[in-house]
Amino acid sequence: MASNSSTHMIPSPSSIFYSHSQRCYDVFLSFRGEDTCRSFTDHLYSALIRCNIKTFRDDEGLRKGEEIAPKLLQAIEESRIAVVVFSKNYADSKWCLDELVKIMSCKEEREQKVIPIFYNVDPSEVRNQKGIYEKEFSHHEENADEEKKEKIRRWKTALREAGKLAGYDVKERCLHTTIVTALYNKISNQFRSTSFLTNFREESTKDSGLLKLQQQLLDDTLGVKGQLTLKKIHEGVKVIKDKLSSTKVLVFVDDINDSKQLEHLVGKHSWFGHGSRIIITTRKKDLIKAHEVDYMYEVDKLIEVEALQLFCSYAFRQHLPGKGKGLKDWKSELKKLQEVPNMEITNVLKISYDGLDRTQKMIFLDIACFFKGAHVEIVTQVLDGSGFKAESGINALVDRCLITISKNKKIEMHDSLAQMGKEIVYKECPNESRERSRLWKHEDVCRVLTINTGTEKIEGMLLNDQCTSEHEIKFTSETFKRMTRLRVLMVNNNQSLS
Repeated sequence: MASNSSTHMIPSPSSIFYSHSQRCYDVFLSFRGEDTCRSFTDHLYSALIRCNIKTFRDDEGLRKGEEIAPKLLQAIEESRIAVVVFSKNYADSKWCLDELVKIMSCKEEREQKVIPIFYNVDPSEVRNQKGIYEKEFSHHEENADEEKKEKIRRWKTALREAGKLAGYDVKERCLHTTIVTALYNKISNQFRSTSFLTNFREESTKDSGLLKLQQQLLDDTLGVKGQLTLKKIHEGVKVIKDKLSSTKVLVFVDDINDSKQLEHLVGKHSWFGHGSRIIITTRKKDLIKAHEVDYMYEVDKLIEVEALQLFCSYAFRQHLPGKGKGLKDWKSELKKLQEVPNMEITNVLKISYDGLDRTQKMIFLDIACFFKGAHVEIVTQVLDGSGFKAESGINALVDRCLITISKNKKIEMHDSLAQMGKEIVYKECPNESRERSRLWKHEDVCRVLTINTGTEKIEGMLLNDQCTSEHEIKFTSETFKRMTRLRVLMVNNNQSLS
């Protein structure tokens, strides 16, 4: 949400030499167009503009001839921050390398901030010109005269120095919030008052959590910590409107989960002064639409290759799996995580589940245990047969980002969410599988069917290949006699049953 803001025209400068105080841009983006222009850089640029961060992006419009254009040099000098997106073909471009030399010069001479982003390249490749960067420089060095050799030395020095800077080695679709957050910290001085309310959804579920967040917002923006104490939420609403209606503020509200939270914290544009920016993150699309925000952006999920690289960057500090543990050890760790999930992660994810109504929870658990990857129309028919309003419930899960529907109409759910759903069912009765509502493990299902231990608690069962891989399962109609609430029985076509 953002209030209307006026546009100020900046006169064209007569010289490219300026004092440090004369800045026309918040950010200069340096990038290799063919690598990232229509993907990562485009998304990053859009995110910066939405946050009212004045950003220069060349789009190669000024690139004519062999020498870097004076207007491009001028734009670099006029920027407070330079964000350099190092991609695989960055060093292939003489323009990019010349930009980098100028940027590093401005860092030393004009105190310009430089933020490197290593996009699908390792920082060491940039710093030491290894891998693809080494290959590109071998092309530059072919038939180079003394003047060209000197330029190459400047390029390498700039890459070496930039590669040493603290930056971001994360993948395309995870970067937007990270980068904007970093830039928030850099440009917050453009706003009279700022507040960064993190973990909002978790905090607001606690006793007096919303009141505490109102207090934090006022403390941050007014600088009155310890001088102003709120006692009731409606009092906080009044104070926020009274005190901030004439103040230009920058506020981040992270992980909103309920419309009342927005209404009591950042209710309307008029609560804040002219030019204010309120940035909201949430898993609930319907909440954003209902609050009539000015702009909405949905972050795409990672593809498999990107997910692996992101995992490796955190687990091994490199783009590929590291050495150390053998395959047997990794399989053991994976099995452990499947059977005993990380409760810190589960508890955070469960907040979304707790916000669902009873029917939505039932549908979520059915999908987690049985229908992940199934066609949405088939699942809808099955759930409607259970007396659920399936279409409404599935849409609610989509709006809360708990599931997605693929282009081929398959229901997709993140593994961590599916695991959380199964953990919820498991905790219904940890010691007795027959007392749980859903059974998906082959040993649990086989035990119930072969020794006739089913109960009225069982609502669904999944009979998969593992149950019958070694021998035939035999049971009679009496097996189901006590399963009076059984709604779902999934049996693979190649099962051996009698």
